[in-house]
Amino acid sequence: MKTVRDILKNFNPLEDKYISREYQSFGVHLSEKLQDEARKSLYIKLAKTIPRPVLEQALRFVVDSHARRKGALFMWKLKELGAFKK
Repeated sequence: MKTVRDILKNFNPLEDKYISREYQSFGVHLSEKLQDEARKSLYIKLAKTIPRPVLEQALRFVVDSHARRKGALFMWKLKELGAFKK
């Protein structure tokens, strides 16, 4: 995961969107690791609402696999972990 210093070095205010919260940074990190940048907003919302240990456990499961659709596998694993139960 990138440090704040690395993010600020590469930040271009004319082209880049602002990331002002830590959960936003983690959501972007999730989308990059899962190779699913088109759904950044989904991962940012998940990072905001689901506890971090659950997200990290699902991410470790997906990264260790060699799946083609990592985003789908990640969502399946979150469901298996009970992340969407109220």
